[in-house]
Amino acid sequence: MTAFSRRHFVGTAAAGTSAFWLAGSPTGWAAPASAPAGRPSPDAHEETVHEKSVHEKTARDAAMTWRTLPTGWQEAPFLANGYLGAQLYAGGSANTLKLMLSHSQVQDQRGQWRGGIGFSRLPIGYFTLTLAGEITGVDWTLDPYDAELRGTVTTTRGSLAFAALVQNDTSALLVSTRPSPGEESAAWSFQWLRAATTRSSGKPEDYTPNPGPRTGDGFVEQPLLAGGGWTTAWRERREGTGRLLAAHLVYRFPGQVSRATADALRAVDRTLATDPDRLVDRHRRWWHAYYRRSFLSVPDKRLQSFYVLQLYKLAASTRAGGPTISEWGPWFPEVGNNWTAVWWNLNVQIGMAPVHGSNHPELDSVTSTFRRFEHNLPASVPAAYRDGESYALGHPSDWQLRAGDTYDVGAPGSDHVSDNFGNLIWALHNVWQSYRHSMDLSVLRDVVHPVLAKAVNFYAHFLHEGPDGRLHLLETRSPEYANAEDCTYDLSLVRWGVRTLIASSKLLRNNDPRLARWQDIERRLTPYAEDPATGVMIGKDVPLADSHRHHSHLLWLYPLRERSWDRAGDRDVMRRSMDHWVSMRELWHGYSYATASSMYSVMDEPEKALDFLTFFTDLKVVADCQMTVNTMYREGRNLALESPLSAAQSMLDMVVQGHEGVVKVFPSVSDRWADASFASLRTQGAFLVDADRSGGATRWVRVHSEAGAPLTLDHSVGGPVEVRDGRGRPLRWRESGPGRITVALPRGSTALITPKGARRDATGPRDVPSNGAWTRWGLPG
Repeated sequence: MTAFSRRHFVGTAAAGTSAFWLAGSPTGWAAPASAPAGRPSPDAHEETVHEKSVHEKTARDAAMTWRTLPTGWQEAPFLANGYLGAQLYAGGSANTLKLMLSHSQVQDQRGQWRGGIGFSRLPIGYFTLTLAGEITGVDWTLDPYDAELRGTVTTTRGSLAFAALVQNDTSALLVSTRPSPGEESAAWSFQWLRAATTRSSGKPEDYTPNPGPRTGDGFVEQPLLAGGGWTTAWRERREGTGRLLAAHLVYRFPGQVSRATADALRAVDRTLATDPDRLVDRHRRWWHAYYRRSFLSVPDKRLQSFYVLQLYKLAASTRAGGPTISEWGPWFPEVGNNWTAVWWNLNVQIGMAPVHGSNHPELDSVTSTFRRFEHNLPASVPAAYRDGESYALGHPSDWQLRAGDTYDVGAPGSDHVSDNFGNLIWALHNVWQSYRHSMDLSVLRDVVHPVLAKAVNFYAHFLHEGPDGRLHLLETRSPEYANAEDCTYDLSLVRWGVRTLIASSKLLRNNDPRLARWQDIERRLTPYAEDPATGVMIGKDVPLADSHRHHSHLLWLYPLRERSWDRAGDRDVMRRSMDHWVSMRELWHGYSYATASSMYSVMDEPEKALDFLTFFTDLKVVADCQMTVNTMYREGRNLALESPLSAAQSMLDMVVQGHEGVVKVFPSVSDRWADASFASLRTQGAFLVDADRSGGATRWVRVHSEAGAPLTLDHSVGGPVEVRDGRGRPLRWRESGPGRITVALPRGSTALITPKGARRDATGPRDVPSNGAWTRWGLPG
């Protein structure tokens, strides 16, 4: 038996208090409960001589706690590394805990059915921890800074301290346990779940589950009817009464499932042969560096911790080069799991939005997905239009953009009109944001331009000239509302698409032969149908007459931002359209409130922006939807990740925006937030922005240019300003409007903007004071 580091066992039951774990010991798996009298704990030196960074402090302060045993995914702590996910909650009896496993790549491979069935995510199984006594109490902490769950379970027979993580780079599940006297027999077992879709909608009559697995000593081998499959393997190592559980999952398709078994067993052996200190240290180093990439502090500490937890959730859910987010992410919802794949008619687009502004390109799985799987896009185009120059994207799809061999999006104006026509262009807006936030021409050249050209070409088949000389669009469907000719949703995407193609062609100097056609579409595309009282309509002769959770008809306002509040002529239609949508909220869901918050932020309405955000995050039930105590989100009983993630984007829109070459600092911060501080938030133009607000006034702004793009800055500093470079030397600048300056900022240089006569040096980011009492996320009491 391979011994493992004594330092990595959690201490006795008395040791596992949240206060101990929250301290963030660098050897948290190892540190004993208490040191002998007169001897410091192993981490005491670290804590006394090393002041925690503000990044670490705010991340640890966001930790979720549990003093009540969670009963399911809506309450449970969650761990993941973008692939393997785990959730811990009550088991099927009073003396058990359930550790549910899932994996973002594990899916069926039966393309003869539509994606939600044929490429359905599949259940895997769970570990059960069986205790000697019945559970009477828990004290758990999910520390996002370390991406670890730690704590104690108290029973009628004793207690058990534990620590758990999904190791970042190996995808190993590691769980360390140490029981008190009376709970020495506590042990793990694994229960597999049937490899069948849990989706009931559209399930074909001839659907059959995949065959049962082959089980062995420490593994479950699950084959697929289509070939390949996956294996879950695990082993335990013991030291005294303590245990270290290590588990791996390997998915193989195409290929032989027996290879998955061999690989999984080898991975487990490798993990247990490695000093756990090294595994945990590597894991923590990645997560600590992750949080140092950017920073945001606001006085509402419940919202601040919510934001940190969404950053944790994003990195746990997806990574560049890996699967983009499905509705479940890497977690299996044991109850409420009808959304078994990747939804592209809003969900991915809004859920992935925060990766850019938060400065986390390492999570941008949307761009990498289109790089890798562009070749699957023609399959979503109807056969009659599969001309080699047209792309579409059906949903639900799998993470490789496959919507099913027999499914296509249909055709505008036909007897098969779907709400899938705009999926691809909207998703490419996310990729375009990746380009604009990095100014990486390879993203524009290799992904945005070639894919967008074929997405626009699909629409071009269905544009026709009307008696007015304008180009009109045949009947399409505004998602989740109604069919309409000249549908606003589709027109806004076509208009954004051709404008982006025209601009990219000029920038890339590629002499694209299709440029004249795009220019003609841009010039002659019909305006949106508009009502004098209620603003932009769903489409021709179709008003927004009822509550509508989806902002499809307002895409032009946000996120496409075709109209700008800076232009006085745009404000009236923006206000009328927004007021009308907001006036009917009966059927709104969580993301409706988050989107409304962002819309109000770009319309200079900070108080409304904060009101809509806090309404959603205050756990209110709306149309049987709710943010849950662990910051997940349910619609009915279904898990849907995108709504809380989109609320993180709402917070970013409050503190910094970049659009049409203008960077705005604190553009929509409520008067209730007198203080705010942020660092390294990324904007269009590849600028990294730091700023500090105190007492309702902006103290300083620092902008670093990665690409040398032109900088026009709404700095929000009251009165005259001074502008200096990173060494304190004056920079040349000119005033280009009230509170707005233009600065020539070469690539790699920095500008510091301060009130005239103030100190020229800016401090780093700070955790601003709280404006009131707040309650931790989780089940703290």
